[in-house]
Amino acid sequence: WRPRSGQRPERLPRANYEEVTKSNHNYEGCYNNLGILRDEEKDEFWAALRRELPNSFRFTGSKGQALPVQNILKDRYIPEIVSIEYEGAKVEPPTPIPWFPNQLAWQMTTPKNVVRKFAPFKSFQQFLVSETSVGNISRQEIVSMIPPLLMDVKPRMVVLDLCAAPGSKSAQLIEMVHGGEEARIRKVTRDLAKKEGREVSPEGPAMEAEIEDEKQQGDWSDQGRSTGLLICNDVDYKRAHMLIHQMKRLNSPNLIVTNHDATMYPSIKLPPETQTNGKPVQNKYLKFDRVLADVPCTGDGTTRKNINVWRDWVPGNALGLHPTQVRILVRALQMTKAGGRVIYSTCSMNPVENEAVVASAIARCGGLSKVDIVDCKDELSGLIRRPGLTTWNVMDRTGADIYKSWAEVENNPGKLVEGMFPPKVPLPLDRCMRIYPHLQDTGGFFITVLEKKSEIKAKPESEPHRTEPKPSIMSVINEIEARPAANGTIPTTKIDALDKIAPHPAGEDAEGVSAAARQNKEVAPTEPLSSRKHELDDQADVYMSAKRPKFSEEISEPAPRGAEDRQVHYPPPPGAQLDISRSEATKLPEPTEDLLNDDAVIPPSSEPLKQVSSDYKGKRNSGQQPFEEPFKYLPPDHPELVGIYEFYDLSPSFPRNRFMVRNASGEPVKTIYYTSLLARDILTANEGTGLKFVHCGVKMFVKQDVQRENTCKWRIQTDGLPVVEAWVGEERVVRLWRRSTLRKLLVEMFPKVDDGVELGEIGERVRRIKYGCCILRVEKGEGEDAFSERMVLPLWRSLHSVNLMLPKEDRKAMLLRLYNEIVPLENTTSKKQGAVANGGTESRDGGHGRNREPPEPAEVPGGRYDLQEVMDATSDEAERVEEGMGEPGLGVDED
Repeated sequence: WRPRSGQRPERLPRANYEEVTKSNHNYEGCYNNLGILRDEEKDEFWAALRRELPNSFRFTGSKGQALPVQNILKDRYIPEIVSIEYEGAKVEPPTPIPWFPNQLAWQMTTPKNVVRKFAPFKSFQQFLVSETSVGNISRQEIVSMIPPLLMDVKPRMVVLDLCAAPGSKSAQLIEMVHGGEEARIRKVTRDLAKKEGREVSPEGPAMEAEIEDEKQQGDWSDQGRSTGLLICNDVDYKRAHMLIHQMKRLNSPNLIVTNHDATMYPSIKLPPETQTNGKPVQNKYLKFDRVLADVPCTGDGTTRKNINVWRDWVPGNALGLHPTQVRILVRALQMTKAGGRVIYSTCSMNPVENEAVVASAIARCGGLSKVDIVDCKDELSGLIRRPGLTTWNVMDRTGADIYKSWAEVENNPGKLVEGMFPPKVPLPLDRCMRIYPHLQDTGGFFITVLEKKSEIKAKPESEPHRTEPKPSIMSVINEIEARPAANGTIPTTKIDALDKIAPHPAGEDAEGVSAAARQNKEVAPTEPLSSRKHELDDQADVYMSAKRPKFSEEISEPAPRGAEDRQVHYPPPPGAQLDISRSEATKLPEPTEDLLNDDAVIPPSSEPLKQVSSDYKGKRNSGQQPFEEPFKYLPPDHPELVGIYEFYDLSPSFPRNRFMVRNASGEPVKTIYYTSLLARDILTANEGTGLKFVHCGVKMFVKQDVQRENTCKWRIQTDGLPVVEAWVGEERVVRLWRRSTLRKLLVEMFPKVDDGVELGEIGERVRRIKYGCCILRVEKGEGEDAFSERMVLPLWRSLHSVNLMLPKEDRKAMLLRLYNEIVPLENTTSKKQGAVANGGTESRDGGHGRNREPPEPAEVPGGRYDLQEVMDATSDEAERVEEGMGEPGLGVDED
């Protein structure tokens, strides 16, 4: 992206992968001489790194959501593709990843020139685009899918993703947190319906089998609802909001997003428990069952999608990031429960960023008696991997010298530290997992699973040859800036606070030089090079470069803490094109003794983030910390909630104490959110502490303008529908069985409900149901005009019509998925009858409709993608999301 003065950014031409020079003397010399490859495989290794990465994607959501979409791929599109012949040979179709559970991850290696020639691939492309736009498919690199699968997450667990953006692994984790929940809820509500004499929806064999499995091992403590929690964190505020945009598609009330530096992630307070004597137990803090530390890295295993690594790679990158990576891993271990797991991963192949980090963290935490490396060789059968290294060489920052041991450089270490070399005390580092590009046509990756055996007290970093990473000065300032000075104190209080967090090392003050001048000198810009996280495509570094550490050939300091870029797996998430400013840096002090204990509490700033109106959300005020609206929970007997309970005949078994609003007044003005119980406890216990929460809760009810009295103004939002639909009473339920009836509702917006209008089996019901929002339950049945899967959709009944409350992208996706049709939508309230679509609709034969859609607010931002950018958000989308314009209300009351 190249910004113009006063104009929106202009997309730069996409680089042609084949035309880019794929050579770097230091890069190739490093991996040819570090001892990580056998001589006979080096040619194959480099040939793989120079080939473009195959496309890969994953079916998302619960089993009940993912498997029907997967079956469409298998039954409809694969047979068409396998019939294609090109140059006398059959074309290879998309294939499932053999080690991914339930064949929910696939890859396609067909060359682009073949894809463009044949109609079946065009149909397949339309399917991918359609399902991606509604969140049923996610483009994700294969190796990126591995770490969550090794975490062994159960629905009851509390999980932390320390460096989460853009969110592909987080999406896998939240699916695991909700594992089996759909089956459990179906059983609970089915039993409740039978008890109350209400109609029960039929279940299929797959759901019945899943219910039986959950009876043995499921989480039933909250009437089938998942009691686990996922906290996702990112140090960059805008990237945290990109993460939110990705995760919103999964509609989880068990998700919290925070915005903190992972190296000093604050302790999260829990509500005090009451002792037997009635006195509260103070200062109880959250510990995690599982932590994912997918840390900032050089990304040198991503050359197949990030071609700029070939140009930018220098050996000093890894040396600069090593201390920060160790700090993140040690902090992750500190926050983990005894018996819990920490997964450490990078998209680098350099042992300095991998085995050396693991060994250093274990040493700092007390050795193998405290932290062990889990042997995962028998997990993920079919995944080809190599064991971790137990010996390796280290290249200096210039690339001129390679050392085998710390003894060779101990007297003149430069920027090398002892922890970068193989440990003197043997560790089972061969239990680590290395993925090389030539093994199964992927990117390079590293994963280690650590188990915390007992509580730890982390040792200080080694002296005297300790290389300290520079934390972002903004990270430090943001943490202390909100700390209010006591009444009557002098303005230097905050300066003193900064000195306590990051004092300037003794002996470095130049006489007569101000602190500001010295600081500016320390953060003088250097040439930006490649240090990124794992999910970036071959172009994304153009607009993501501001997130990277500042490296140069003459690197003199490790990467600034908080400034390291974490490469984004191809393709970047919606909003990834935003302009993200670089962080500055300052010196980090030696951790104090009280911060090294397992029980140590790292406090956030003591003042909550400033609050402003919602239309200003996320913007900065005079360069200060972004504003976030507070999280305020509603009392269960709030009049607005009572009206909702009555209108929807909401079951008494549905929790009443988890509804929340996001405004300072604490009153439901526009939106009511719903969260899990643990999320509520965390938000309320940490209110006013300065802990930076940026997201929690799903939109459950949204206020709708209605013209008639006695009509509930609060409609069920699509986001919250899966959470609440099973608990809604029969008075607000419409049941549908025929495919032809649903097709009419999908194609026609606002069909009339007059006696002369044919609405099939729902006609009589919708004519007599009370005006307002209701639930359309699409039931399973038998026959050609029946459905094989159960679905639930939001419906609005107005004076003269009824309307599915779905944005057009969802309507189009369902028409293609269920009916294999791309047809024009019809707006019966429009003056111009006929096709409606964004810029015209495309028929199955490739023709285009001429009529354009009248303005229609969409409930969620749309996904309008081409083949090359199935998951890429346009710049318009990114700006709409950042400016808070992504979710206007639906036009549901046209009368």
